[in-house]
Amino acid sequence: MRQSKALIPTLKEAPGDAVVASHILMARAGMIRRLAAGVYNFLPLGLRVLQKLERIVREEMERAGGQELRMPCAIPAELWQQSGRWDAFGPELLRFEDRKGTAFCFGPTHEEVVTDLVRREVRSYRELPLCLFQIQTKFRDELRPRFGVMRVREFAMKDAYSFDVDADAARASYQVMYEAYHRIFSRCGLRFRAVLADTGTIGGSLSHEFQVLADSGEDSILACADCGHAANVELCAIKSPDPGSTNANANANADNGAPYEAIETPGRRTIDEVSDFLGTPAERMVKTLVYVADGEPVAALLRGDHELAEAKLRKALGASAVETADEATVREVTGAPVGFAGPVGLGGVRTFGDHAVRHVADAVTGANRADTHLIHVQPGRDFEPTAWADLRAARDGDLCPECGAGLEAHRGIEVGHVFQLGDKYSLAMGCEYRDAEGHSQPMQMGCYGIGIARTAASAIEQHHDQDGIIWPAALAPYQVHLLWLQAKDAVIAAAEGLYDALQQAGVEVLLDDRDERAGLKFKDADLIGCPIRIAVGSRGVARGVAEIKLRSEDVVFEVAFCEVVDWVQEALVRLLAPV
Repeated sequence: MRQSKALIPTLKEAPGDAVVASHILMARAGMIRRLAAGVYNFLPLGLRVLQKLERIVREEMERAGGQELRMPCAIPAELWQQSGRWDAFGPELLRFEDRKGTAFCFGPTHEEVVTDLVRREVRSYRELPLCLFQIQTKFRDELRPRFGVMRVREFAMKDAYSFDVDADAARASYQVMYEAYHRIFSRCGLRFRAVLADTGTIGGSLSHEFQVLADSGEDSILACADCGHAANVELCAIKSPDPGSTNANANANADNGAPYEAIETPGRRTIDEVSDFLGTPAERMVKTLVYVADGEPVAALLRGDHELAEAKLRKALGASAVETADEATVREVTGAPVGFAGPVGLGGVRTFGDHAVRHVADAVTGANRADTHLIHVQPGRDFEPTAWADLRAARDGDLCPECGAGLEAHRGIEVGHVFQLGDKYSLAMGCEYRDAEGHSQPMQMGCYGIGIARTAASAIEQHHDQDGIIWPAALAPYQVHLLWLQAKDAVIAAAEGLYDALQQAGVEVLLDDRDERAGLKFKDADLIGCPIRIAVGSRGVARGVAEIKLRSEDVVFEVAFCEVVDWVQEALVRLLAPV
């Protein structure tokens, strides 16, 4: 492609709302332009990146046994009502009516549509397993779209759906997709982790997020360097210390056996305020958090320096949803305003204590009375929760639940998610097959998504410098950016010769044939970020060499014109190897 004919409107300055590297650099490199909040045009360079990513996804989905289809964006409300998600999904679901008043939604995901399709077309166990996928436009009406194409309202997603005869077969299908995702993101040149995750609004019994490691990531994940176990921080299990260990009894010496007593703490509601007032460290305090789980008030107990993982509380309760109780509910449950709840004497509600609370000795808790706390409280002696559970959000240095080594904290960008759905949708929508005995059975399902543009943006977050993008070769809009530096006949002829030779060899080349200064061409090349830059100038032509530089390295190689094609092809073999 000749750059003089291409729509590549590079910018010196980023848009005012761009704060992350991918948004800044995609806008400056002329890859995207904003149309509305969370809605973007993809210009030719940006579209080439998406198409390359889609090609990798298609190849690996087909290798994993998937068959591609295309489902509509506009989905009848009737299907979502059958699954129970029409009301449950919330305001992110874009709803509208046609001229006849029939309700529809713009699909944010397609579980209902694919389940409806399969229940109509598949009858026998002989037709299973089945895996269907598409790459289709989705819409989720995000309240605060931000970070360019990282969090948008309209986006392209690869979504796949598996159908199996039983739970064992469904787990096998899940594993096939899990491995396919590893191949996809490895081929894209990304450093990533597959982490245990919450199933959220999709539902199901098991899910993993595929997180690209980047400092700008919105998600917190924890991974074990020893055994490879990884999980989202809100779901990461924590290996509890042995009750006899030093860590478990860190506060034991503080236990003087004294009975608990009430002490006035006027206006002190937060852990920090009470800690400062009493001179008691946060790890010797027990906080009582009141939640509402599926309409029922419950209480969660945590050590003062720990944070609750709501996903763990929901799992411990077996609830579909939990939310922080409002002030009126807190008063009704505890008899006190917010900030003074405590486990001692708390009745009428189920109470769940985090394992770490077991080991807090001589604790400080709320007294269920305004402006009052209790001191010298002993778990097990003064209160006993309904059940003990792993409730707190894991953090750097906690013990890996698999091997006991220390967990390491990372920031991540979620680019893919796999779910083992079970019969959540097949039961609700009557998606059944007949087994070998002729009996009807619900199909066991899985679903598997990849955000296409989000994956491209995450590659930039992981691969860039102060000058621009450093594309992994598999995703780069062009493999080679070829520049002529002076508009002289000999220079142009040499560059044109390389352009033709590289194209004939199957190399993707962007030729900067613009009448611009060499300095500007170099800046634009760094900004766009193709893996290989070839510069042809007067001095090089006189010596019969071109200057070749890998975008990821600082070294400039002088290569004879007759050897350039071989040099580039050998370099691409290395650059295209999966990480």
